[in-house]
Amino acid sequence: MTVKLFEPYTIKGLTLKNRIVMAPMCMYSCPDEDGKVQDWHYTHYTSRAVGQVGLIILEATAVTEQGRISPNDLGIWSDDHIEGLSKLTGMIKSHGAAAGIQLSHAGRKAELEGEILAPTALAFNEKRKTPKEMSKEDIRETIEAFKLGADRAKKAGFELIELHGAHGYLINEFLSPVSNQRTDEYGGSVENRYRFLSEVIEAVKTVWDGPLFVRVSANDYHPEGLRPEDYIPYAKWMKEQGVDLIDVSSGANVPARIPVFPGYQVPFSEVIKNGAEIPTGVVGLITEPKQAEEILQNGRADLVLLARELLRDPYWPRTAAKELGEEIKSPVQYERGWK
Repeated sequence: MTVKLFEPYTIKGLTLKNRIVMAPMCMYSCPDEDGKVQDWHYTHYTSRAVGQVGLIILEATAVTEQGRISPNDLGIWSDDHIEGLSKLTGMIKSHGAAAGIQLSHAGRKAELEGEILAPTALAFNEKRKTPKEMSKEDIRETIEAFKLGADRAKKAGFELIELHGAHGYLINEFLSPVSNQRTDEYGGSVENRYRFLSEVIEAVKTVWDGPLFVRVSANDYHPEGLRPEDYIPYAKWMKEQGVDLIDVSSGANVPARIPVFPGYQVPFSEVIKNGAEIPTGVVGLITEPKQAEEILQNGRADLVLLARELLRDPYWPRTAAKELGEEIKSPVQYERGWK
C-alpha cells in the first residue's frame, strides 16, 4: 500500500513534495512592534523546511496595524515588510518546502491600544475591549488591505496564500451569527454574512492567481453558532470563487467549552469535504504518523496540518517515514545521522 502522507500534492501548478503541512502558529516575536521578520523567524521556519515538511504556512500576518492580534505580530501592511519576508521565503524554499502565508485581521480579538474593529460592537468577553462597529468605509479599507497584503506576499515570493477565517478573528466574526448582528448587506442572512469574505476573495484574486486556502472555524460550540453543516454552503461559494482548499479548524469565536481529543476536528473536515466536494486540510491534536496516514487513506482530508507536534519535533517527517516504512531523502548535511 502506498504511503499517502509522502505522496506529492499539486494545487494550481504548485507541487508539494508531501502532504505534511506546518500549521500557522503565532510566535509573538516582533519586539519593536513594527511587524518585521526577526532572526527567530528565520531559525524557526527554516528548521522545519530542513526537517522535510512539505508546506510551511507562516503565522497570522496582519494586513493592517490595527488588525494585529498582539503588538508583537508579524505584519504585511507596509512595503517595508517585503524585504524580510523575501529573505524568509528564499530560505524556506531553498530547503525544499513550499512557502505559504496566512493573511489575517484580528477584529475584536486584537489586544492593542486604541480603537479596534468588528462587524458588531460586541466584546469577545467581559475582559476584552468593546470594538467599534465597522462602517462601510472601514469595510472597504480592510478589503483593500487584504488585497495589498496579497500583492506584497506575491512580491515577497510566497507560493500560497491562506486567508484566516477562523478562531474568532475578523472574517470569522462576519461569518457567524453570534458575532455578526448587523442589519445591512453584511449581516442577517447567510448570504449577507458571507459577503465580506466574498469581497476579500475577489479583491485578492485581482493580484493573486496562485493557490488560495481559507481557514475556517467549523464549529462555534455555541447553541446559536455555526456548525460544520453550516459551512457547506460557504465552502461551495468559496469553491465557485476559486478557493482551492478549506483548512478546517474550530472554536475561539465565542467563549466555549471545547471537547478536545486526538483528531477531534477530523469529522468536521469530512462534513465539509464531502458536502461541498472541495479539498480540505485538517488540524487539531494530530501527533502520530499512523493517525495522519489514516486520515489521508480514508479520504477524510487531503492535507494534514501539524501544529504543536512540529514545535516539539522539527524533524517529524523523518519520524513519520521511519514508522510508516517510507524512505525520504535527508538533507545532504544530515545523511550520516538520518540513515
